[in-house]
Amino acid sequence: MNPRQMKAMMKKMGISSEEIDEVEEIVIRTKTKELVFHNATVTAMSVQGQKTFQITGEPEVRSRKIEQSKETPGEDIELVIEQTGVSEKEARTALEECNGQPAEAILKIMSSR
Repeated sequence: MNPRQMKAMMKKMGISSEEIDEVEEIVIRTKTKELVFHNATVTAMSVQGQKTFQITGEPEVRSRKIEQSKETPGEDIELVIEQTGVSEKEARTALEECNGQPAEAILKIMSSR
């Protein structure tokens, strides 16, 4: 199927697309890494009012360090102590090991008993 026929078929289906010109850089960030696309080709497609972007290119993968607050909120520590009956030190340690997530810390303590 040639490109002209493809465009006509897409138009009949309510799909429109356009290439975005002069794209310099695209960055996709996750918690642990960044995908950086330089000089990528980007196509924007609209299907029934929903926009979708297609990126074509080779990403440069960079690792990412997240600075986490060393301070654990007092409410979280109290919650872990109330639910498990452990000392404040044990509650802090469990919260640090569970990235500050009280529910995970409580489960960790309860499962180690």
